[in-house]
Amino acid sequence: MEQAERRAFLLSELLREEPRYRYTAVPEEEQEQRRLLRSLMNVRLPRPVSPEFLRVQDAYLQEVTREKGVTRLEDLTPAEGELYLWQGDITTLACDAIVNAANSQMLGCFRPLHNCIDNCIHTYAGVQLRLRCAELMHAQGHEEPTGRAKITPAYNLPSRFVLHTVGPIVEGRLTRRHRDLLASSYRACLTLAEENGCESIAFCCISTGVFGFPKKEAAKIAVETVKAYKAEKESPIRVIFNVFGDEDLAIYRRLLP
Repeated sequence: MEQAERRAFLLSELLREEPRYRYTAVPEEEQEQRRLLRSLMNVRLPRPVSPEFLRVQDAYLQEVTREKGVTRLEDLTPAEGELYLWQGDITTLACDAIVNAANSQMLGCFRPLHNCIDNCIHTYAGVQLRLRCAELMHAQGHEEPTGRAKITPAYNLPSRFVLHTVGPIVEGRLTRRHRDLLASSYRACLTLAEENGCESIAFCCISTGVFGFPKKEAAKIAVETVKAYKAEKESPIRVIFNVFGDEDLAIYRRLLP
């Protein structure tokens, strides 16, 4: 199967399984087909899917990632000791674990084509990730508390695992409680990563998007917490601070000479 055939198959299956979309016309342009496919994956509820769908989806997503280009930890230059700073798309980063800034439902972002990291990770990992998260949340029986972490396979991403953490939501004045909860998210991810044999981990800028945590303060907490953890545990884990925008890059450059 070529990519166009895989995309046509996936679109057909997703439209067929949901009565509301059954008569939706598939656009002729490739880019619009890609947007429709991502949108359908974004809104799909966590439910089982056929082995054939997974086989085609996995081949499709892995080829998409290959086309975007994979960055490996070995390609990066340390900024300071075992700490790295990298600007790029975390869904193309090959390391042991990447961190997802999740919401308390822990099921991914259901907004079609939303550019948050939660949406991107679930899109390119595949529909298996939402199903696995739903299983974890069903077993837990309640929403995910802020400052903790869960681990899942990364499925079609080039990393081995995804660590999901819910950072604090800041509305109004930044408090000590906000700071403590953000630090807890970083520590929880580091602990869980090492418990699962990870030698490297990539952190996104937790809570600094729609959750409203001030970027400079969040970056300072991130770097200080990681350094304190590594010193306290004498941990050799390699840590990548992943940024996407230029503003975050400039902030972290001041913290990591």
